[in-house]
Amino acid sequence: MSENFRMASTPLNALNAFLAVGRRRSFAAAAVELGISPSALSQQVRQLEARLGVPLLNRTTRSVALTDAGQRLLERAGPSVEQALEALEAATASAGEVTGRVRLSVPGISLATVVTPILLRFAQRHPQVEVDLRIEDRMVDIVAEGLDAGIRPFEIVERDMVQVRLSKRFRYVVVGAPAYLKRRGTPQRPEDLLDHDCLNIRLPSTGARYAWELERGKKTWRVPVRGPVLAAHEGVLVAMAEAGLALMYAFEPTIVPRLKRGTLKLVLEPYAAWQEGLFLYFPSRAQVSPAFRAFLDVAREVTAERA
Repeated sequence: MSENFRMASTPLNALNAFLAVGRRRSFAAAAVELGISPSALSQQVRQLEARLGVPLLNRTTRSVALTDAGQRLLERAGPSVEQALEALEAATASAGEVTGRVRLSVPGISLATVVTPILLRFAQRHPQVEVDLRIEDRMVDIVAEGLDAGIRPFEIVERDMVQVRLSKRFRYVVVGAPAYLKRRGTPQRPEDLLDHDCLNIRLPSTGARYAWELERGKKTWRVPVRGPVLAAHEGVLVAMAEAGLALMYAFEPTIVPRLKRGTLKLVLEPYAAWQEGLFLYFPSRAQVSPAFRAFLDVAREVTAERA
């Protein structure tokens, strides 16, 4: 980078526009986030590219992707710009008041049992902090996408991340409605699932069909079930299972009320697969903002009380 560029005034608006597009991989979504038109946003990014002399984005009519230069700029400038914007907000806040933004990526299974109780208390305690909650079941590079943290099962969190437990160990279980079990019978072994109608889970990251995982002792099974519905949304599958259409593979904490009411019953319980729990994770080398530090404190407080 030339010395003249370093001495010139920083094109902060254009840089912030690029960062929003880079995080979202979409001009339309970034324009909504920034409250400007997509055309104005595109113009700001083009001006930044012209000033730098390198392309930052590869655009097609259907997608937006980062170039190598764009990826480097996103990773290096993103955290600094966020800190600068939060510092501006903090300058106008009352003494001791926490302001800013917390950006989180969370899976759908965590909403009812983990995320909502934390958010309710956090919003009451820190009303000047905005939480940008992105509900997505794919694996997310929180650094590249400019997020403060994510929530995922322990087994898939990268080991160089700081990890904070938010839940106890839990099970994935097979369930069925009484009407289905009366009509089709109750499977006794994992292999029996191949002769039953099962609600198939589509993996959000690949679109592939998920093979149900079961275990007993040291033995494990991956059963390639088949059935009338393939979907990624748990709510749809629960409704189908309660209606007696087919068996379902479920995150147990979210269906406990239905088990208590008797609209669903556990099947193959001795083979239920255990998971270590859900964890909040963030980069170990990250400079934690006051807003995220406050969120982390509330998350730990709520988790300790529930434990």
